[in-house]
Amino acid sequence: MGRVRGRLPSAAMVVWLTAVWVLLWGDLSWGNVVNGILLAVFVSVLLPLPHVSDLGAFRPLGVAVLVVRFLWDALAGALQVTRVAIRPAPPRSAVIKVQLRSHSDVILATTAGLTSLIPGSVVVEAHRLTGVLYLHILDLPPGETEEAIESVRKVVLGQEERLLRAISADAVLADAGYVPGWRAGSGEIDARSPEVRP
Repeated sequence: MGRVRGRLPSAAMVVWLTAVWVLLWGDLSWGNVVNGILLAVFVSVLLPLPHVSDLGAFRPLGVAVLVVRFLWDALAGALQVTRVAIRPAPPRSAVIKVQLRSHSDVILATTAGLTSLIPGSVVVEAHRLTGVLYLHILDLPPGETEEAIESVRKVVLGQEERLLRAISADAVLADAGYVPGWRAGSGEIDARSPEVRP
């Protein structure tokens, strides 16, 4: 009985897979919803995803903040790329190094992916052992070069923090130096910059 209970899918997974099924068909009908639920349960039991120990939490408000801010950043990035394309001055491009605070491979990979999806920036290397991302920035923000680079670093670290607060357990947040909870910017446990991991 315990083995069967351990293989039952979570309600969130069933809802998510059902929503994907309905969106793929493009028709919100009772038949599609019921078929989506049955298929979601079947796939989840037959092909369960491996457990990811780095996560351990799903905070709906944190996810909402993550999604809304990501969409805002993507729009702002698209406008910035458009501005660079039509202005006569050349862009101030740079490759910068960003030391992430989390020790999680999942957070590293997802932060790199979200950062690359924002127009005007692309991750050229993600170093797993040290938790460092190297980004190519199409056009640095206005101001002194060091200040502009630091502002880009803050944007990436903010993306990482929102991701941590959306899907990571309190222990993972604390390990990264943040006060646990869903609200981004709610504070750090230790304000010192994180050390590079071995």
